[in-house]
Amino acid sequence: MKYKYDPKRIREVLGKKVQFLLGDMACVYGGLLAGCSFFGGYPITPASEVAEGMARRLPRVGGTYIQMEDEIGSMAAVIGAAWGGAKSMTATSGPGFSLMMENYGFAAMTETPCVIVNVQRTGPSTGQPTLGAQGDMMQVRWGTHGDFEALALAPSTVQECMDFTIEAFNLSEKYRNPACVMTDGEVGHLRERIIIPDEKDLKIIDRVTATIDKEKYIPFTNSQTRKSKVPDFATFGTGYRTYVTGLTHNEKGFPATDKQPDHERLVKRITTKITDDADKLVMVEQLNLDDADVAFVTYGATARPAESAMEMGRKNGIKVGLLRLKIVWPFPDKLVTNLAKDVDKIIVPEMNLGQMVHPVREFAENHCEVISAPKIGGEMHLPMELYKYLEGK
Repeated sequence: MKYKYDPKRIREVLGKKVQFLLGDMACVYGGLLAGCSFFGGYPITPASEVAEGMARRLPRVGGTYIQMEDEIGSMAAVIGAAWGGAKSMTATSGPGFSLMMENYGFAAMTETPCVIVNVQRTGPSTGQPTLGAQGDMMQVRWGTHGDFEALALAPSTVQECMDFTIEAFNLSEKYRNPACVMTDGEVGHLRERIIIPDEKDLKIIDRVTATIDKEKYIPFTNSQTRKSKVPDFATFGTGYRTYVTGLTHNEKGFPATDKQPDHERLVKRITTKITDDADKLVMVEQLNLDDADVAFVTYGATARPAESAMEMGRKNGIKVGLLRLKIVWPFPDKLVTNLAKDVDKIIVPEMNLGQMVHPVREFAENHCEVISAPKIGGEMHLPMELYKYLEGK
């Protein structure tokens, strides 16, 4: 069955509008609702349920599932599928994400839209395979070499696993860039009530395909049909001549590895196409910040105990608020700077030894104290553990 995006059929396959669902499976639902037609993956805990869910459901809506020999091949297959016209996706965890880094950079350099769901676990190396962590938050931004911009979202609920996977596809298609859903073993293996959106409520962004004369088409330049630094996409098999390489290339796609101006023009365009919209890409939740003297800046699973600690603090007369990052990259630098000017202290709880605390400090520490609140070993913070930071203990 050839794939044709049919949200009505997808809803039939997904079943009831309200379900009690696993976080990993919610990522499957989000991918299908966004129009994912190809999944290439390799099983790895705690992300295997994403691949298993796609294996069962994607063929039922006309899509293609393939299990590759490893995560290197998975990422390569996803890139190839995107150039063949598919909305493509993979899922992995820490060690597999590390293996994907070279092709992750290749996707950024070739402006290939695709989605990676990373259900993070502890590390380094094999670590604790079934336990959650937030250890890949810097890797998603800096893991591949060279200059590029990351698009990364961090869900805190099962509902957001679905919603943010849809949003990751939209961002990936809009900017022709890989986009990552940075969930974790805690949220990925959590079951919660979710509501599947109706067809009329779905907001889906598709890539802008090339429509100009084939002889005039320039594959790697500003859009030739609209005002944008994102090129129109001529997928393979549509009659356009497109040379795709990870080498520095000129606007026609041909290698230009010894030409500094070509490299600068290319890399500045693939980065500024995202940074130009940095303010538009801010997506956060703000709680009790209007009168706060201290604030949690948090994301993902850790936001859950942080919110409980905030409520405990409020009950005990501490003016504490919470800023939750939904899109973590691009980082909301202006928002964090403005928050730092209004509070005396920012606390950054993370299931690692301190990763996102670094950009928080970069944009906040000239204005207020920034405290890292780390926890590792596959266990989430307890609310009381975070409350002690409010007491200064």
